[in-house]
Amino acid sequence: MTGDTPSRKRRFPRWKPTEGQQGGSGPSDGAGVRPTDDGARSSALAPQGEGADERGRPVPAGGLPAPAASDQYRPGTAPAVPAPGSPDVPSGALPREPDAVLPAAAGSGPRFPRLASMRQGVRRGGEGARAAVGFVADRIIENAPRVPVRDLATLRAQFPGLTPEQLADKLIAGASTATATVGAGVGAAAMLPVPPAMPAELAAEITGVAAIELKLIAELHEVYGLRPEGTLKERTTAYLAAWSEERGIDPANPMTYKNVALSGGLKRELRQQIMKRMIRNLPNLMPFMIGAAVGAVMNRRDTRQLAERVRKDLRERQVPWNALPGLPPLEQPEYPLEGLQPPRELER
Repeated sequence: MTGDTPSRKRRFPRWKPTEGQQGGSGPSDGAGVRPTDDGARSSALAPQGEGADERGRPVPAGGLPAPAASDQYRPGTAPAVPAPGSPDVPSGALPREPDAVLPAAAGSGPRFPRLASMRQGVRRGGEGARAAVGFVADRIIENAPRVPVRDLATLRAQFPGLTPEQLADKLIAGASTATATVGAGVGAAAMLPVPPAMPAELAAEITGVAAIELKLIAELHEVYGLRPEGTLKERTTAYLAAWSEERGIDPANPMTYKNVALSGGLKRELRQQIMKRMIRNLPNLMPFMIGAAVGAVMNRRDTRQLAERVRKDLRERQVPWNALPGLPPLEQPEYPLEGLQPPRELER
């Protein structure tokens, strides 16, 4: 309206105290009373009586009762929330969401969720590693009876005119070259690393190297005249015990290696040997053909060290060739593993 005071210059009406608040006997007839909405707000903010709590409910003369033991706060738990319709919840009130669970005391629960998730991940990784080692051990045990082994007569026919030590040197050199070839092949396959394929590459390398070394251990026992007694399965168990423990077998005391198989300790020792091999073979997976060179060198060194330990034990109990009784030919597996016979030019 023309000539009216602009809204930005209008003043709000001043509130005047009532007569009762000024010390009089009561409020005046509408004098100094605020508008209806302000009066309702001031009445809502007015202090309650002495016998009422903050919700306006009457309080007994003795005061509020102490909270029950079940309602008290315990670390790691959320406070109890009264159900709608109970005496503690006024009618028409909306249900309140429960408070967040406070961190528990030390030792009573997971204090840091991220740390707990990390521990769970490490635990799952350990379980996966144990499962992988068990799988490789089962494959080695399954392939061990299929490893073809040459008896002493066959070896002397292939290498005529050699002494036992010279024949053992030939066998160790051939097996070391074969395991180095396996290491170089796996390292070449990891030239362009593919993380999902790395466990399979490690398992394949360990399985192949174990078969070559089992063949070497069995033929060293033939060279030194210490063939274990029994069937093909029993001799295979003895060679597995020798490979896992890295020592020679004493045929005069069969219980030294039969007890290991009967007590279930053979598989446990195989797992330990496989785990050590896995850790040592990790550098074989280096990219850009570095792993091929590293794998060849390390496999050759490990095979030679194993052979020297077994050879040292066999020398102490060696039986001369002229003192050996007529040994029957070795029983050959029905389905032998292929590729375990090294080339003749590597043996000579």
